[in-house]
Amino acid sequence: MIGKLTSAEIEQVLSQQVIGRIGCHAKGKTYVVPISYAYDGDFIYGHTQEGLKIDMMRDNPSVCFETDCFDDMANWKSVIAWGLFEEIRDAGDREHALNQLLQRNLPMISSETTHITPNWPFVPENRNEIGGIVYRIWLREKTGRYEKTAVFHEAAW
Repeated sequence: MIGKLTSAEIEQVLSQQVIGRIGCHAKGKTYVVPISYAYDGDFIYGHTQEGLKIDMMRDNPSVCFETDCFDDMANWKSVIAWGLFEEIRDAGDREHALNQLLQRNLPMISSETTHITPNWPFVPENRNEIGGIVYRIWLREKTGRYEKTAVFHEAAW
């Protein structure tokens, strides 16, 4: 069965995942790139370094975001959202965003890019010591789909 996710199911998928993809477009080029993220119900938060993704989002802050969860090719959920990129420069907002990212439940084995600090899981008390660019995407529109086989157990969903 294929269907649409409810608003509550969309929020659940966004809240439970830590990897998503940003689609951005600027100067005639479209770019889709995976990111690690945190979600607080309004914003997708990310941390990165200078590069093509940031350059493009600065040029055109309208972006698309996608994340999904799947058990197999016949049992999955996918959320797509559209929103506006904003680079966070205010110290209070930056600290809030970094706290969101630092409080995620990460898998035991995870990448350097999800850790944000070189001494992960230990983080400096002063969040200003964390370099890089912190940003958020205000999600303005969301949609979701799922596929579920009849033999799939409800408890997993």
